[in-house]
Amino acid sequence: MAPRFKNLDGSIPHRFDTVFKWAVTDKLTGRRRKSPSRASVPRIEPDLTALATPPAPGEGARLTWLGHASWLVQLDGVSLLIDPVLRDAINVVIRRNVPPGVPPEKLPPIAASLVSHNHYDHLDMPSLEAVRAPIVTGLGHAKLFRGRRGMPCTELDWWGSTKVGPVTVHYVPSQHWSRRALADANEMLWGGFVIEGSSSRLYHSGDTAYFEGFKEIGRRHPGIDAAMLPIGAYDPAWFMSKQHMNPEEAVQAFEDLGASRFLAMHWGTFKLTDEPLDEPPQRLDTEWNRRNWPREKLHVLAVGESLTVRQR
Repeated sequence: MAPRFKNLDGSIPHRFDTVFKWAVTDKLTGRRRKSPSRASVPRIEPDLTALATPPAPGEGARLTWLGHASWLVQLDGVSLLIDPVLRDAINVVIRRNVPPGVPPEKLPPIAASLVSHNHYDHLDMPSLEAVRAPIVTGLGHAKLFRGRRGMPCTELDWWGSTKVGPVTVHYVPSQHWSRRALADANEMLWGGFVIEGSSSRLYHSGDTAYFEGFKEIGRRHPGIDAAMLPIGAYDPAWFMSKQHMNPEEAVQAFEDLGASRFLAMHWGTFKLTDEPLDEPPQRLDTEWNRRNWPREKLHVLAVGESLTVRQR
């Protein structure tokens, strides 16, 4: 049966034979790069008193990195979660390298949880159930949330939009794929989000390879104040480059988007691929310096750290 969804360029990067080669064949033959399963990644205790009150209209947006691709985004009196994965492990097997920035029980009231796609390191059902907020996600996901109290699901196609209180949420393309079970490959749409408030416009890419779509997202949503972009899970390149960006590609994506601030994510939390957990920000820093770009535009937050951004 043909997959329901494809990337903008018609590609489907995920094939069983490539996964098997990387996960089994290359491991058994010693071809994979070896690196430690743990690393020192900065984490700070969040200011829970400040997080209890979202910025009011006109006050910009507060972005708090919770680890991996998980963010608490607060603007216009609304608190949103993006891809919350707040447990100690993914499917028991892959343990956290650093605790979440804010555990579920200490989060402020959440107006909606935005889920970029169905992979387990982005859609963690126990974390979502701990919050029990309405879900905004791509086409095909509603069946996962059917019957779950307090979690009505709004599905969006690429370029579709919905309102969460006064905030507008747009679902935009990414270059990736989806699978939740053995027989549902690419049956649920993958993407990212543009979040618009009264005094800030934010972008979260979800999982993505580098692709020409960044330019179109920037064209359709000009004036992005902060872009949350993934910089990890890229090694080996022969396999990962079709689904994840390396730090240098993430910098190019930032330029394509025309965004004002770069916020790094998708590194340091879970050991998913072969590069060292703490390598991505080092490569990001090197590329930023090579381009001689202003340092004030680059933000590699500690887990639990917040940044407030406003329209430029």
